[in-house]
Amino acid sequence: MKATAVAPANIALIKYWGKKDSTLRIPLNPSISMNLSACTTTTTVEFSDDFEKDVVTEGFDRQRIIQHLDRFRTITQTHKKARMSTKNSFPTSAGIASSASGFAALTMAASAALGLKFSEKELTGFARLGSGSACRSIPDGFVKWEGEAAHSLYPETHWDLRDIIVIVEHTEKKVSSSAGHDLVHTSPNLQKRLADLPNRIVRIEEALRTKNFQMFGEVIEEECLDMHHVMQTQNPPLFYWNDTTKTIMDAVRTWRKEGLPVYFTIDAGPNVHLMCEGMDERRVLETLKTIVGIESIIFNKSAPGAHVIEMHLF
Repeated sequence: MKATAVAPANIALIKYWGKKDSTLRIPLNPSISMNLSACTTTTTVEFSDDFEKDVVTEGFDRQRIIQHLDRFRTITQTHKKARMSTKNSFPTSAGIASSASGFAALTMAASAALGLKFSEKELTGFARLGSGSACRSIPDGFVKWEGEAAHSLYPETHWDLRDIIVIVEHTEKKVSSSAGHDLVHTSPNLQKRLADLPNRIVRIEEALRTKNFQMFGEVIEEECLDMHHVMQTQNPPLFYWNDTTKTIMDAVRTWRKEGLPVYFTIDAGPNVHLMCEGMDERRVLETLKTIVGIESIIFNKSAPGAHVIEMHLF
């Protein structure tokens, strides 16, 4: 029993930061994201009675992976051990949602290898248990996560948005997102954030529905700064940005004043996501060349969600 699945990372437009339930990974607030075409994880899972122990490739937390495999073994009442291999098309643990694509791909591959027939809603629930934002990498395109499950708001073809990820640091971040989530209640700004979010969600959903790029951009920047303000006022504080991160943020504001429609958002890391419409991607790239300190660039469109690409039931 062997299956291979591919899953995209996603960029949170409305962020997930803080949990109501840490064990079940239930978020404090709904979040909305866009799947990323060039940031994917490809994972193969094979179960067999011949394996003496679970074998997991490097790249993720081995214990969390085995715990996730155990969830599927419990459902199917099997004791088969597993071999798992995985490969990312982008830097791991650098704030580009590698755990989201990783656990989404693992969920799809493991369930397919065991012959399980889950609905998309059920798959998002299982992916969430591995990594909260992984549930957003299961459905297609533009996705909303509320409570225990996620669903697609619009397919990847809905709007030609581009996410240009500017890598300013490839190294693994010192404080993981999971560790940061656990400290969110120490921020004096958390309650204001939670009070402001419902209106922000209404605005981003309206921007997506009407393809209003200015509204879209204003909301994602506001949301980005709000989440990082909470992070930076936690105890101890979390500062994910570096000098180049801040240079790019300042530059984006200047470019807009000069007539270039581009906005930024940043997840839990130093790397910057520049959002624009497809027709402006080339202009953004040319302008970006003036910035010193960029290590690499990844170009993304909106993408379909996780799916199985190969399956062998022996």
